[in-house]
Amino acid sequence: MLVAAAVCPCPPLLVPEVAAGAAPELDAARAACADALGVLAAARPDLLVVVGPAERSGRGPFPQGTPGHFRGFGVDLDVRLGQAADTGADAGADAERELPPSLAVGAWLLERTGWADAPIEGLGIGEPLAPERCAEAGREIAARAARVALLVMGDASACRTVKAPGYLDERAAPFDAEIARALGAADLAALRALDAELAQELKVSGRAPWQVLAGAAEGAGLSGALLYEDAPYGVGYLVATWS
Repeated sequence: MLVAAAVCPCPPLLVPEVAAGAAPELDAARAACADALGVLAAARPDLLVVVGPAERSGRGPFPQGTPGHFRGFGVDLDVRLGQAADTGADAGADAERELPPSLAVGAWLLERTGWADAPIEGLGIGEPLAPERCAEAGREIAARAARVALLVMGDASACRTVKAPGYLDERAAPFDAEIARALGAADLAALRALDAELAQELKVSGRAPWQVLAGAAEGAGLSGALLYEDAPYGVGYLVATWS
């Protein structure tokens, strides 16, 4: 059963080495993410699953110890999804499999906060995945252990300003506002009802992972709290906790 969840944005710019001189601009987001991970640790889960958007080649699942990096963003920085599981096998056996960027950011957040509270797995979710399939995946995750926690990575629209990656779209701000409200209220029905086609048009990367969360939380009776909401660089970033 799902006992806690943290929702965090997944831009590589969250990593100070990637952001370089612009790093202070996301200090508040980083602090909120650290607080959100504290909620996960306090829940004392038996299993933590990190879920984020991914291309077809990077959907996993990814076992504990899977490596990732940020060299594609000009930074020679490696991360790992927790310490390699002690299976008696070579810890480098999965080195050819790498975390997609969203899960690499999640791994960086976990390393930054010193996560050592439960086994970790990663799952990349294809952004076109239909809402009902997302919910099904969430229910399967929640059934994996008696106490499951989710770290859900994803961004809201990338169309909030003329300088945004998707340019300005007047539909973006109200769409993001509804996402923020739903995450802050742990409103499962509202998350399930997110328009997948509109989300794609607005370059929302978190729609599918958030709908996985909605499926995982069915029957869990969790309450939500919105910790951070902003749109630096014209992209909606949200941090929330469910517990």
